[in-house]
Amino acid sequence: MHPIRPTLRRAGRLAAAALTLSAVFSSTTALAQEPIRIGSFLSATGPAAFLGDPELKTLELYVDKLNAAGGVLGRKLQLVAYDDAGDAEKARTFVKRLLEQDKVDIIVGGSTTGATMAAVPMVEAAAMPFISLAGAVVIVEPVKKWVFKTPHTDRMACEKIFADMKTRNMTKVALIAGTGGFDKSMRAECLKVVGNYGVEVVADETYGASDTDMTTQLTKIKGSSAQAVLNAGFGQGPAIVTRNFRQVGLTLPLYQSHGVASREYIKLSGPAAEGVRLPAAALLVADLLAAEDPQKPVVVGYTKAYGDKYKADVSAFGGHAYDGLMLAVNAIKAAGSTDKAKVRDALEATKGYIGTGGIVNMSAKDHMGLDLSAFRMLEVRNGDWTLVK
Repeated sequence: MHPIRPTLRRAGRLAAAALTLSAVFSSTTALAQEPIRIGSFLSATGPAAFLGDPELKTLELYVDKLNAAGGVLGRKLQLVAYDDAGDAEKARTFVKRLLEQDKVDIIVGGSTTGATMAAVPMVEAAAMPFISLAGAVVIVEPVKKWVFKTPHTDRMACEKIFADMKTRNMTKVALIAGTGGFDKSMRAECLKVVGNYGVEVVADETYGASDTDMTTQLTKIKGSSAQAVLNAGFGQGPAIVTRNFRQVGLTLPLYQSHGVASREYIKLSGPAAEGVRLPAAALLVADLLAAEDPQKPVVVGYTKAYGDKYKADVSAFGGHAYDGLMLAVNAIKAAGSTDKAKVRDALEATKGYIGTGGIVNMSAKDHMGLDLSAFRMLEVRNGDWTLVK
């Protein structure tokens, strides 16, 4: 759990349920220009804390860095962030507060698809630029005027996985997915595109969010004609699937989603994770990238900054927050102000932004701006990520 700082608690700016991460201005700066307010709602605690905690830490780290370098357009940044604990209803409440009370200039947040989609109608109605940090394709398809996102979509993950299966001459796959928003969305997207790769789904199993044993479902898969297994899920579920996978004697290739792209997944899965493949951002294998890779300076720089500050490994999720903040800052600079319509237009016009998630080229028809080349296929070997050649 990310603690509320005593200084912020004393400031009394937010309710106890909220996390406020902001530059604290003394009375001597009262006459200075108003800060640029970056609003955020994140799952810093609760079941999706593995997403929200690194996102929160990243936003705090880089707001401080940007302010130390002079701010943006000569103004300091002020980060106002709330912890929704993975609860969509709380997210809705906090977004309302960001819009109506905090009067933020842009929102960068939404750790989960559920929290993000709860916010979408509100930011659209308020004409507020919003950069989501969640994965599902529904966030940006169909395109919503004021909504953008930084992570790769679940559909892209399916396509990257099926393309890899094709190179391994696999034509039959078993699906196993959780029942959460991300899981259901990715399963649905995989079913839509699987036929494009000459792959047939021969088993299709699900598990509940609170399930702690998936051996029944995996035993059914073991009895099928599957040549590989794809687990569409995130949180604790995929680690349980991975351990149970080995326990029932399955030796097929196992693919996981980009929703578990962190070393925490490897730790939770233990030795059973050996050989597992998943699509992820280049950030997880920064040191393995070729020197000429355009992302290398960005991901190496972020990895060092985050590690130096928090003495912890980076995850793709913190990287999504880095990209979200930098896209917001670049758009504000391009707009020359915090005028929301101009910032929105500048976001949509983003071209060639090199981030931790890939190279972003947005348009009126694409509010994410990433293609399949932004995903790298990783494999767990000897307890660490390796880059599949």
